[in-house]
Amino acid sequence: MRGSIVRRVAAIAALVVLGVAAYLAFWPVPIEPVPWKAQTPPGFTGAYAPNARLSGLRTIDIGNESGPEHIAIGPDGKLYAAMLSGDLLRMDPDGGKQEIFATTGGRVLGFDFDAAGQMIAADPMKGLLAITTDARVSVLTDHVSPDDPIQYANSIVVAPGGTIYFTDASTRFAPRYWGGTYAASVLDIMEQSASGRVLAYDPATKRCRVVAHGLSFANGIALSADGLSLFVTETGRYRIWKVDAGASDLDVRSGSPQAQVLLDNLPGYPDNLMRGRDGRIWVGLFKPRNPAADGLAEKPFMRKMLVRLPRFLLPLGESYGHVFAIDEEGRVTEDLQDPAAGYPETTGATETAERLYIHSLNARAIGWLPR
Repeated sequence: MRGSIVRRVAAIAALVVLGVAAYLAFWPVPIEPVPWKAQTPPGFTGAYAPNARLSGLRTIDIGNESGPEHIAIGPDGKLYAAMLSGDLLRMDPDGGKQEIFATTGGRVLGFDFDAAGQMIAADPMKGLLAITTDARVSVLTDHVSPDDPIQYANSIVVAPGGTIYFTDASTRFAPRYWGGTYAASVLDIMEQSASGRVLAYDPATKRCRVVAHGLSFANGIALSADGLSLFVTETGRYRIWKVDAGASDLDVRSGSPQAQVLLDNLPGYPDNLMRGRDGRIWVGLFKPRNPAADGLAEKPFMRKMLVRLPRFLLPLGESYGHVFAIDEEGRVTEDLQDPAAGYPETTGATETAERLYIHSLNARAIGWLPR
């Protein structure tokens, strides 16, 4: 009797193991992973030597809001911040007189202001938006052409001449269809199909064009001082590009001199880019690199298996606060870290003469340091 029970249990266990193996190997998933070669991570050395300069941030309370993903000073001198809820908060630079300036019904990830003082916002759920000074929201465009939708509007910069440059982080995974901005970004970076791109919208003609494509999750964007070049973070491959702003449908992988890697093999996932003072460009590192993720770069089948697991089992990296500044030649001029990650998922920094505000994907306050 006992032997019969043992055999029955063993048979059931074998079936369970086979079922799990079949699930991990064959269950349909949305990604088709592409192999790529990750460089050996540099770690926190050289310009990124460990420090605690970002520790102990002062904070501005934002009530029930969270996720100040993008922060900027408006033409009116007010501080604006885009929240996870879809609200755009407006306040004094010290956090006083807070109010909801506007709500898009989506999730603004980046915004800038045009010459007329209206906010131009990149909302991955809605597209490229204009928000007037009296908070009226309208869609400038959600397509490059009738058969080419903008799937993941992310970061934005308005040139002095009026052209709006912005990133479409992924043409494969639109957040409105794939569980939100973070879930869609994980799928895109796990796949590595490099479907991200840089777009330009001309308000005068109402036309949108592709500046460059071939980026693994195109994210932050900033304009050079002379207005001729764009700096773009490629989150999925740990680097920052310098791209000719006048380029048209350029594949950054083509070897063209119009697109050059400015900063490569970063120690973490780069996110927002923001112009600071004295020529600085601030970069946020969302999380440090994970050796396990890099080890899977040339193993697309393993990455496909991982996507079948619960998200908390994915090698997404540990929390670590980190922002740094570069000049237009890619030299690191400042580096601020918080190994304890007291302020989670740092995505960027906004610099004024008095303060350095720190962006975050999920924080429940706005962090800042006196300058």
